[in-house]
Amino acid sequence: MAKLHTGKFEIVAMSASYHGLTQGSGSATYSAGRKNGGPAMPGQLAFPAPYAYRSVFRKPDGSYDWETEMDFGWAMIDRQSVGSLAAFIMEPILSTGGILDLPKGYLKRLSEECKKRGMLLILDEAQTGVGRTGHMFAFEHDDIVPDILALSKTLGCGLPLASVSTTAEVAQGCKDAGFLWLTTHLNDPLTAAVGNKVLEIVVRDNVCRKATERGEQLRAGLLKLQEKYWCIGDVRGRGLLQGIEIISDAMTKAPGPDLGQAVSDRAMTLGLSCNVVNLPGMGGVFRLAPPVTVTADEIEVGLRILDEAFSYVLAQREKAIPVA
Repeated sequence: MAKLHTGKFEIVAMSASYHGLTQGSGSATYSAGRKNGGPAMPGQLAFPAPYAYRSVFRKPDGSYDWETEMDFGWAMIDRQSVGSLAAFIMEPILSTGGILDLPKGYLKRLSEECKKRGMLLILDEAQTGVGRTGHMFAFEHDDIVPDILALSKTLGCGLPLASVSTTAEVAQGCKDAGFLWLTTHLNDPLTAAVGNKVLEIVVRDNVCRKATERGEQLRAGLLKLQEKYWCIGDVRGRGLLQGIEIISDAMTKAPGPDLGQAVSDRAMTLGLSCNVVNLPGMGGVFRLAPPVTVTADEIEVGLRILDEAFSYVLAQREKAIPVA
């Protein structure tokens, strides 16, 4: 759609992105899975992901300098581009990439830079949309509106439902350019009815507000665990999409994928399924995304199990260390 509307073909995506496995979406995925699959789509450009915990861009006080990092990113894009920038596709929180939350002001500035270059902004809210971050859509936190919005996952409540929304201008531009959209399950009445009911319930039951409240509870509990266990290097995220990064060395912040996997396995034994992202360069990040209907008691149970899992794994490792 972006290529048809703009008449251009270059697509920019974050360096820790994940958008799917088709030729187009896979070509815009940089977090993993790019090897040995043949040439990517022409015009794919990577932008430095805002990884506050590990970014080399720092202010004199040591805080994350995302503004300079973004300037660097756009300078690299402008040098690489052949003058055919069609769109920037991204998640408001890079989920599979390690729960990389955007600093305040980041998305608004990025949107402005896209407009300067005549690019569309495509937001992939498959994992952040429909209430999970405390708003119906995560982009509402930053007071911007994307040109194209993709939703799925929560929208279907377990059924394979996705949606693509856009502006009247982009829709007309695609139509004028001869856009063809046909799929086997186009306009399936069952999944469409489920999607409508999900949106109705999210509004009716104040799910966004509840996600904010439960997210604050989850964050507070995770911060307590960070104080207790040296191997939790960072806690980040928003609402009911939170992450904790596991490290193997408190001084160097070396990633701890093996330690993270051990904690994940122990938590599973205790009854809690915790997804740990073990991708190259960002191993050992727990992606914590409870159902948006989770209760306060269930959050407490999950935190207790995590506490027990960390305690057990670290105790076992201390026993295994030989005494000098």
